[in-house]
Amino acid sequence: MKTTGRVRPVSAAERAERARMSGGLPTLEFEREIPYDAYVRTDVLHDLQRPLTDAPGEMSFLVITQVMELYFNLVAHELLAARESLRADRVRDAVAALRRTALHLEAANAGWLGLRWMTPADFNSFRDRLGEASGLQSGMYRLVEFRLGLKSEALLRPFRGGAREEALRRAFDEPSVWDAATALLARRGHDLPAAVLGRDFGAEYEPHEAVERAWVRVYQDDAAADLEGDAVGGDGLRALGDALAEVSERFGDWRYQHVAAVRRAMGAKPGSGGSNGLAWLERSMARVVFPELWSARTYM
Repeated sequence: MKTTGRVRPVSAAERAERARMSGGLPTLEFEREIPYDAYVRTDVLHDLQRPLTDAPGEMSFLVITQVMELYFNLVAHELLAARESLRADRVRDAVAALRRTALHLEAANAGWLGLRWMTPADFNSFRDRLGEASGLQSGMYRLVEFRLGLKSEALLRPFRGGAREEALRRAFDEPSVWDAATALLARRGHDLPAAVLGRDFGAEYEPHEAVERAWVRVYQDDAAADLEGDAVGGDGLRALGDALAEVSERFGDWRYQHVAAVRRAMGAKPGSGGSNGLAWLERSMARVVFPELWSARTYM
């Protein structure tokens, strides 16, 4: 069991004995710091909100941005687990990780609700104090994109020489979740060319008709298994496809909500990070996650 100097593990027997001794009442006195604070690190967490102005809405903007960063961390963690499970042929574990990823993205999407109040006047009341800070500079968001398979060498430039450079470069050069899923299809007997399986994983992904055909076959085989009364429905690849599609949709929702929030708060003004703002985000949103999984539906 993992532990730290701040958190003392407690067994089920100890918890039961404590409840018996207290008559079921919660413990309200502690020799050291409150265990909840020790585990969650609330002393650190609640010291991170330091608005730069007295604008009444800046605290909302700052907290929700920080919450988004935490969700990016969680999503990146789950995507790594999904990829490693795929590489080890543990499809069920990969599907579970992808389903968790979709739920985390759904929760992150709910964060945008807390910014619906923001008009251009509200944002302008503290925007200048942000300087050149921009969400486009989020290293954790880039890590999520790289693990999903959205890669562009230019997006690594802001992180050169920084603390995140090594982790981002590694994720950039390694296979994405989509690359791992494609390799799994090949191991399961789908005919995929070397140009797909041995590609440069750091290059921008180009959809391939062979991958599209493989997913068409996955869903057709699963439908045939259903007609034959096979409750298992084949080799789990249909469940994998559905889980990947859910992640793609929820990530697309997040990008759409981002565009909507920018449009609401600043219209088509230039972005704080030097881009042309809304137009740049709209172009970025056009890059599809797991493209052949969607194009294959035309032929199913």
